[in-house]
Amino acid sequence: MEKVKRVKAALQGEEVDRVPISVWMHYPSVDQDAKMLAKRQVLFQKKFDLDFIKLMPFGLYSAQDWGCQVKFFCDEIRSPVVAEHGIESEADWGELKPLSAEFGNWGQQLQLTQYMKEWGDSEVPFVQTIFSPLTTAYKLAGDRLFSDIKTEPKLVHHALEIITQTTKESVARNIEAGAAGIFFATQCATYDMLDDEMYQEFGIRYDLPVIKESNRQGGWFNILHIHGDRVMFSKLKDYPVQALNWHDRQVKPDLQRAREMTDKCLIGGLDEQGPISQGTSEEVTEQVVKTIREAKKQKLMIGPGCVAFPNTPEENIYAARLAVETSGR
Repeated sequence: MEKVKRVKAALQGEEVDRVPISVWMHYPSVDQDAKMLAKRQVLFQKKFDLDFIKLMPFGLYSAQDWGCQVKFFCDEIRSPVVAEHGIESEADWGELKPLSAEFGNWGQQLQLTQYMKEWGDSEVPFVQTIFSPLTTAYKLAGDRLFSDIKTEPKLVHHALEIITQTTKESVARNIEAGAAGIFFATQCATYDMLDDEMYQEFGIRYDLPVIKESNRQGGWFNILHIHGDRVMFSKLKDYPVQALNWHDRQVKPDLQRAREMTDKCLIGGLDEQGPISQGTSEEVTEQVVKTIREAKKQKLMIGPGCVAFPNTPEENIYAARLAVETSGR
């Protein structure tokens, strides 16, 4: 079964010859060069014969051009971190201006998509990583975002409108350039940060236009990634995406419970902090087999709940890939 057909069948709940699988991680030594990162991701997919690719731009790309200063380490393990936030006062929110999806860090990620389209296998779909507007605001301001929401909500709303405008343009250009959809990541849809009412106003209000833009542009493989503990799964499970991804091995709901809550395709089963990254190949195989048994074969893809460690043992990735080949038939 061709990979595009397998992925589409899994999304639609149709019969598959085997459960699709992918694994993703950061590449800090090359993620400042779109061409090098594309090459690395193409080679990674071919090496392990994975069914789809999640593009892996560095995690602060959406905030840097708005003034977030980033410290880079440029080695195989350590990802970039915030050196200085771009928002240092309430007034700074009002200074944000729209950015072009063709220049700076946004443009670099568009180049990544273009290189993937040129060099990748046309039968292997790939999705571009897009951060929710509130997540970008959080990367820009850090924890002060949540106090500013309370003291200067109008200014924060202004900034979120600007961020949403830029993000929508980026989504449209990436889909046009060949991405099958977006990996829409929200890091703020957790009760450790906000309550339902606040996320409705500052999260969902801006999340949905971005996702709908991908759908409007023809994106057929849109994944919602809900990052963190105590995630708002019930509140976000009906977003207009084709698949859901979260830390299913670490937080609630588990895959079995999620299967009862939604009919969307579920992507998970691999504990990114467990066997796949630092366990044995036997443990990885057992986890994959257990996932397919519990979550059933249809509307399921195997993947990590978040990024795997950059130094994940190759034998563990091979074990996961081989496990889907023989499990669930």
